[in-house]
Amino acid sequence: MALDFAAGCVGGAAGVLVGHPFDTVKVRLQVQNVDKPLYRGTFHCFQSIIRQESMLGLYKGIGSPMMGLTFINAIVFGVQGNTMRLLGHDTPLNQFLAGASAGAIQCVICCPMELAKTRMQMQGTGEKKSKRKMYKNSLDCLVRIYKKEGFRGINRGMVTTLVRETPGFGVYFLAYDVLTRYLGCEPEDPYMIPKLLFAGGMSGIASWISTYPVDVIKSRLQADGVGGVNKYSSIMDCVRQSLQKEGWRVFTRGLTSTLLRAFPVNATTFATVTLFLMYMREGEECSIQEPQSVQLQPLQQQPQATSM
Repeated sequence: MALDFAAGCVGGAAGVLVGHPFDTVKVRLQVQNVDKPLYRGTFHCFQSIIRQESMLGLYKGIGSPMMGLTFINAIVFGVQGNTMRLLGHDTPLNQFLAGASAGAIQCVICCPMELAKTRMQMQGTGEKKSKRKMYKNSLDCLVRIYKKEGFRGINRGMVTTLVRETPGFGVYFLAYDVLTRYLGCEPEDPYMIPKLLFAGGMSGIASWISTYPVDVIKSRLQADGVGGVNKYSSIMDCVRQSLQKEGWRVFTRGLTSTLLRAFPVNATTFATVTLFLMYMREGEECSIQEPQSVQLQPLQQQPQATSM
């Protein structure tokens, strides 16, 4: 169990560094004003942020996921591994259930973390040096929100986070289990790491596609009120307004950036976790198909980012 947590921490940090710029683009596209859009698409958004805010603009809000994903990954890897042990059988259904359980539990950290991340990513849009910073950093952001809105404020978007993360992690674990079995990933296979990278990346993509519309609504709710005015009174009000103004296409905003991010983030996470576990468990018996071992079992566990 301790190695589950440690592997999750190491893998999560690697994933954040690789994927955060894509996440910043995703959030900007999801919440931009459709009447006065700043960005025409994914690549235009990348170019605009770099030109107007420098490369550092792509890493706005990275402090929150760097801190939070350490704990999130530890929870996800630990809960999934222990749930599989309790279920006792390594079946696709159990993989889904274990993943869904891990996804639901980590929302306690994931929701406030993503709230701070989203607010920081939206701060100073289009400015190289923000003239007036509302938040100094992610922690200051959460403190200010708590002082103004209380406990409910720092958990804004919790319901949508739960709706996204619970099935999202379940789909991820199920897809990863199916892919690793199909590819025949074995510890002695010289192509094991490339196979795991591919399986992890594709599973991350499947997970995001399955819950992406919910993520759009979550981002809009968490970014609501940044300018001092709240546009949405509830989840359904956000869905209704978004559909009325932008149609069904609204639920695909930022999807390209998300999928471009999903593959390298998951691939990086799993490669890191794989190597970490191989070194730590050197000399121990390990097999990717054993439900009781975490050797490659937790590699079927991906932090989404939150994180995904």
